[in-house]
Amino acid sequence: MHWTDKGGLLLLAGALLALSGPFAATTASGAPRTTAPGAAHALPKAPARAPYAPADPTDGPDPIDFAVVVDQSASLADKDLARETEAAALLSQGEISERSRAAVIGFGSSEKPGQSPVREVCPLTVADAAGRERLSDCVQQLNHRDRERTGPGTDFPAAVRQAVTRLTEGGPAGGARPGAPVVPKVVFLLTDGKLDVADSPEYGTDRDSRQSNGARRLTEELARARQAGVQIWPLGFGTEIDGAALTAMAEGGYRGACSEIPGSVPRMRVVGTSAEIDKALQETFAAARCARIAQGTVGKPPADLTVTIPPIATDGSLTVAKHDPKVQVTYYDPAGRKVPVRGEFDGSSFEVSGQNGPVEALRVKNPLPGRWRVHIEAPVGHRDREVAVRAIWQGRLRSTVVLDPASPRAGERVKVEVRMQTRRGVVITDPRQLAGLAVSAELKGDGFEPVDFRLADDGRAPDATAGDVRFTGTLTVPAGATGDLELVTRMDAPGITSDRRPLHAGVSAGIPLVTAGLVVEPATVHPGGTVRGTLDVTNNDTAPHTLRLALADQVPGAELTVTPATVTARPNGATSVPFTITLGKGTPLGELGGRVAVVDAGDGDRVLRGAFLSVRVVAPPTWWERWWKAVLAGAAVVALAGAVLGIRLAARRRRRDMTGVTLELCQDGRPLDSLTVRRGQSPGGAFVFAVDEPYGAPPTLRRLPGGGSSAAHVLRRTGAGELLLRPRGGGQVPVRPGEPTGLGDHELVVRGGRPAPPGSRGGLRPGRFGGPRRTGPGTGPRGHKDDGGRRGGSGDAAPDAFPDAGPDAGGDYDGNF
Repeated sequence: MHWTDKGGLLLLAGALLALSGPFAATTASGAPRTTAPGAAHALPKAPARAPYAPADPTDGPDPIDFAVVVDQSASLADKDLARETEAAALLSQGEISERSRAAVIGFGSSEKPGQSPVREVCPLTVADAAGRERLSDCVQQLNHRDRERTGPGTDFPAAVRQAVTRLTEGGPAGGARPGAPVVPKVVFLLTDGKLDVADSPEYGTDRDSRQSNGARRLTEELARARQAGVQIWPLGFGTEIDGAALTAMAEGGYRGACSEIPGSVPRMRVVGTSAEIDKALQETFAAARCARIAQGTVGKPPADLTVTIPPIATDGSLTVAKHDPKVQVTYYDPAGRKVPVRGEFDGSSFEVSGQNGPVEALRVKNPLPGRWRVHIEAPVGHRDREVAVRAIWQGRLRSTVVLDPASPRAGERVKVEVRMQTRRGVVITDPRQLAGLAVSAELKGDGFEPVDFRLADDGRAPDATAGDVRFTGTLTVPAGATGDLELVTRMDAPGITSDRRPLHAGVSAGIPLVTAGLVVEPATVHPGGTVRGTLDVTNNDTAPHTLRLALADQVPGAELTVTPATVTARPNGATSVPFTITLGKGTPLGELGGRVAVVDAGDGDRVLRGAFLSVRVVAPPTWWERWWKAVLAGAAVVALAGAVLGIRLAARRRRRDMTGVTLELCQDGRPLDSLTVRRGQSPGGAFVFAVDEPYGAPPTLRRLPGGGSSAAHVLRRTGAGELLLRPRGGGQVPVRPGEPTGLGDHELVVRGGRPAPPGSRGGLRPGRFGGPRRTGPGTGPRGHKDDGGRRGGSGDAAPDAFPDAGPDAGGDYDGNF
């Protein structure tokens, strides 16, 4: 079976410890080693079969051979022909496989000697780096019609014949290997009209017979195309299209397809004007080669255009319809980094073409998924046309297959489980990336006809979980099966192809003496971490068996090792052995692909059991991620302690604040002067003042800012609310509000302010207080001054005449007590 058989099914396969490739094993000490096919302990490799010989996954996507056939008849305006030319260039430049081949052919009619109905502007050319540059140059010849060499009519039969001839001559496609799958052959035909050979003598002697003969000749050429396996995809534009004729062309050629998904079988398409054909032709091209198109943005230079490439894409091209070769393009990956136009960068390969033409393309292998930025610049005078960017991409997936039992007996029910991963070994875990995917498999072998069956990811038995991107199915090995079995899985989805690797297994004869169960624990680990598993073995033989644990389908850079590498199963008994799989320090982040299996080295390396690795690799935690809880808890404790301390300090400041306290200077019970403490005048709970005794005048009270001097008196309130007075040059004495305290030759009475707590020595007694009002020099009302706010005393002043200290009274007194 090959690409053109059975509707061109794509084959996606993987080998479970199979006979299709080397295995990474470990020595007894845990060091990695490579087990080559054919070594004493390797799984025997079945001979390759030509129709299924897979392309090396590193070769990239499967090639196709295609011809772009462009109508150059007289009915096309010059702008239509220019748009056809650019559309043809988009296909030749945007092709994603460097092994594909492309030809470009213009056609009209032949109405007089010296004219030919076809004009091959680009011969079949391999679309590698050099070939795409040649295609970029030669396709521009379509813009120039030579009326002397090509007539004005529309000779479809000659156009189809020329394309089919070129696609079928010369053997396999460039780069194809003997025995490789047949390369698909596709014709993309652009036209604005219908068959017109009425003036072409080769079709008859009169106009009517020429048209009918031309239609008959077209049917013959389509039959030839079908026989040669050449698909025809017609694309018409304008209002003069013969839709029935285009449908007949699509259905008259080969009806094979690159997959069984809807839309991959040749069909005709019609758009309104030539302005739409570039987009329509790229979409048609993508459908024909099982690729996908991502539509990007448009804009006039200078501008930044964007297009998104999905994670599942493994190969692609960014096409830029510049129209004007003067437009310059710079490409930036989703990380914002400028990428080279040729060479390797961060695991991707780049190759640009068409920089000197109206269409430019950047071919990318292993593109970084995400939004790509395409910056366009152009000199003045070349900025009037919109530039469009698109991405054509394909996901070439590998499959990892587990067969349970790994070596079934004839007539035994077998469970098949398939998991997909990219070329880099990244396991596909998002079912949205595989929307519309259909998976089936075919079992072949000696002694029975091939058996087809489907695999599903719907959560219904035998599938364990819906949407986990593990496709599961069952089949019964035919009773007549003998020898080797070959299992090939097939996958059909838009934009997805497969590596077509078969799984080889052997049919067991009778009940095996040694059976095994293998469990690998699902885990999330860091690079360099370990994953645990358990091997359960039952040996019904009278002799011990040496079993080997082997790893396959490793992610590049994972450097997995398994410990222990070998296990001895004792005779006539059961053994349970824990094992660990260690990841290398350079293991890539993400879902880890691969599988582990147990092999009986004493029974021809028969595979006893296999299991997928269900491991997600994440980056090691940063210092903050590791300690953030402790840091936040510590910060909360500190904040709480700070808040408590702040509250206590604020409460203490409020208790010590003397705002509103009034000092009265008295002599023999007569008030001489008074001074009220204002807000902010008692820092640290201390109010510093002096008694001035001017000659010939009554004494007065005066606040001393800035700590005072040797002549200062200090009234202080403690944190407990007690009042203490330190007279000048004396020791501290307690003060009871409302009661006189000696101050030299005078007395000091303190009134108002916040009362002390009950039981304190300086507590303020409740009740009113007063005395006879005295007037006279120094005893009348005094206006508040900036230095302390003195005012006249009042013998019957009430306590509420002096407001309590506010909560924001503050400051610290730096005097000494």
